[in-house]
Order: sequence, then C-alpha cells, then structure tokens
Amino acid sequence: MMNSKLILGVLIAFLSAPMAMGQSKDIEKEITERSQQKWQWMADKNADSLSVLFHDKAKFVHMGGTWGKDREVDIIRSGGIHYKKADVHEVMVEVLNENTAILWNRITLLAVVGGNEVTNPFMVTEVYVKENDNWQLADLTFSKLLTRD
Repeated sequence: MMNSKLILGVLIAFLSAPMAMGQSKDIEKEITERSQQKWQWMADKNADSLSVLFHDKAKFVHMGGTWGKDREVDIIRSGGIHYKKADVHEVMVEVLNENTAILWNRITLLAVVGGNEVTNPFMVTEVYVKENDNWQLADLTFSKLLTRD
C-alpha cells in the first residue's frame, strides 16, 4: 500500500509541472522581447536604455575583443560601432531557472565599424540574469558564421 505522503508528493509534482512549463514559456517570451528591444536600442544608439539593460558585470565579446559594460555603452554612444540593423533569422531560448536564461540569435548584422559599413552573419549568444525582478543582459557574444543568409 502506498504511503499517503508519496501520493501527495506525486500529485503536487503532477499539478505543478504545467505551471512550471507555463512560467518557462512566459520567461522565454519576455527574454525574446527584451532581446528584440535591445537590437532596436542598438540601432537607435540608445545608450541610456542599454545601460539599464546591461548588468554592471556584463561582458561583450566581439570580433575585435572583449570588454565590459562601460566600454560597450561608450562605443555605442560615440558611434564607434553602430549596429544599424540586425536581421534576426532564428531565435532559441533556454530557461535554466527562474533567474537565468540564454538566448541564441542567428542574425545578419549591418553595422558601421570604424567608418566602414559591413554586413556579417553571426550566431549571437545572450545570457540574461534576473535581479530584483528585472532581467539584465550579463553576456553578449558574437560568433561569426562562415555562411551568409
């Protein structure tokens, strides 16, 4: 005969699974929207909004190097890199827990770098962390793809 605590535990797990899946889908949607907004802010050179989105300890990995939040915001504000347009071809989100999510974008990026307009295909990895009920970008890594879309 089964223990009533075991039955209760199984019942709770069974009933909470759809809630957890629903919460995960909500987080995926929120992270996807946040990423899309980030691309628009980058295109608009909206450094102030990006500064709020970027975690204080964020890292940014580009073809030309790796740096932190302050330098990335300064580069965007000054136009050192102008992310003119990101054509997003594919988005994948993995929710690790209620405070961490990873998003991958396959994009074609039109940018102005050092005064030259360039177009490159990238797989972009974005790591988001939630602190004080606010999702912030903790890592943005550009990996250049060998093929164009």
